[in-house]
Amino acid sequence: MFNPKYPTPDTAPTTAASLVPPLTGLVHPPACDCHHAPAPVSAPATPPVRPTVQITPGSLIVAAAGGTAVVLVVGAVLVSMLLATAITAASVALCAVVLRSLLNNQKGN
Repeated sequence: MFNPKYPTPDTAPTTAASLVPPLTGLVHPPACDCHHAPAPVSAPATPPVRPTVQITPGSLIVAAAGGTAVVLVVGAVLVSMLLATAITAASVALCAVVLRSLLNNQKGN
């Protein structure tokens, strides 16, 4: 059951001569009978020149100010979410303490 069963090896010949048919005696007719002019030979096309990005001191200051603004905004959002979670947890804990004291007072009376 756990012994692998290997398939029998192929019996076809695998020599290079048997895989490629001989090309002797094959003559292909031309695709069309019309006479075309040869394609003109032109100089190789030069790749288009890409404009280079030049960073000026002004653009560097703008990029730094923009990055600082993004970091501050993302930090403010994350801190506010953390603060909201902490306030919610504190209010749930306070409600649990109040309910526990109410239930304990009711059992004592």
